[in-house]
Amino acid sequence: MGTGKTVQKAVAGWVLYDLANTIFSINIVSLTFPLWVVDDAGGSDANYALAGALSMALMFVSAPFLGALSDQAPRRMPFLVVTTLVCCVFTATLGTGGLAISLVLFVIANYFYQAGLIFYDALLPTVSTEENRGRIGGLGVGIGYAGSLIGIVVGLVVLAIDESAEPTVFRLTALLFLLFAIPCFLWVQERPRADAVPFGGEAVRRTVAELRGTLRRLRAYPELRRFLIGRVFYADAANTLIAFMGIYVTEELGFSDAQARVVLLVGIVAALAGGLTWGGVVDRIGPRRALFRVLALWAAVFGLAAAIAYLELPGWLFWGVAPLAGVALGGTWTADRPFMLRLSPPRHLGQFYGLYAMAGRFAAILGPLLWAAIVEGLDWGRPAAVLSLLVMVALAYAILRPVSDARHTWAAEELVPL
Repeated sequence: MGTGKTVQKAVAGWVLYDLANTIFSINIVSLTFPLWVVDDAGGSDANYALAGALSMALMFVSAPFLGALSDQAPRRMPFLVVTTLVCCVFTATLGTGGLAISLVLFVIANYFYQAGLIFYDALLPTVSTEENRGRIGGLGVGIGYAGSLIGIVVGLVVLAIDESAEPTVFRLTALLFLLFAIPCFLWVQERPRADAVPFGGEAVRRTVAELRGTLRRLRAYPELRRFLIGRVFYADAANTLIAFMGIYVTEELGFSDAQARVVLLVGIVAALAGGLTWGGVVDRIGPRRALFRVLALWAAVFGLAAAIAYLELPGWLFWGVAPLAGVALGGTWTADRPFMLRLSPPRHLGQFYGLYAMAGRFAAILGPLLWAAIVEGLDWGRPAAVLSLLVMVALAYAILRPVSDARHTWAAEELVPL
């Protein structure tokens, strides 16, 4: 990893990328863009849900290829740079040309944002060791949520000046994403792979050959396979909450758009603190036990959120639910990435992270579609959709219970060639 300032700069650069991409997540995936679709552009929950599901479907089918391709390249950083730049360009164009065009632009921007996460997550071993991986991953999650704070503050300030200036928020989001990503591009130094090939036809051919054996290879790691299946369900719950919390509190609980931003702000401050706190928990008790505690917290969040609406309790009670959701959200990703790394052979980390991304993106397809089906198709309402997330958490727990997070001693062929 290097020593001294080089290591510190690498960690700082990796962490700042988490901050950068969370600015995109809060403003484009969670809050300003979906509210613009529903409140200003004449769209509906289903319009936004289907656009999000389409971008995730594209990622779902391409994630294994992208991950395996990065395993063939000397470094993963060039892939991260390209996906970030493309995401920023299309984010800056949101809000132009009306609803339909903006939804298409959103599909493209979100696809490249999600693609970048494959390469970013796979860089965690470059900036950490087994002993500090939970803390560094938690630092990324915690500081990352500072990006959400920045994104919300930008939205509050811009829209306080001009309440119809959402396109300005989109452009500022793209600019801030890029600016905070640059240190990661410059400071994280990967060791080139000894068996790498330059990007081109040979790399693609080797990637295709690797992909043919990916699912067969996964069968050799039954706990990893079970973890990826379980991840579909808890990621479904977390991602759906991220996508629809703004709509839920405004349309179901009577919050104004400004109040929705503030309640999300409360949740994000809790997620920031939660990420920093959960990192030490992961290193102390292991990612498996930490994740189970997170799932129990999620169950409480979804049960309370639905109860407020069903029992017609005062909407202000959600101010207590928001920080619980934030702590759970910070803990989810803090425990999730180290758990994945415990189960994955280093030699095939890219392609298995492609499957990890595939599981998460399938969840992000399933969640919005299930939400739209419950809310608009079955007409059961948003509280019922929230209860469906509670079911997802219960399924995740049942699937993950047999999975161990004991450290592996990898065979020589499972290690990265030096």
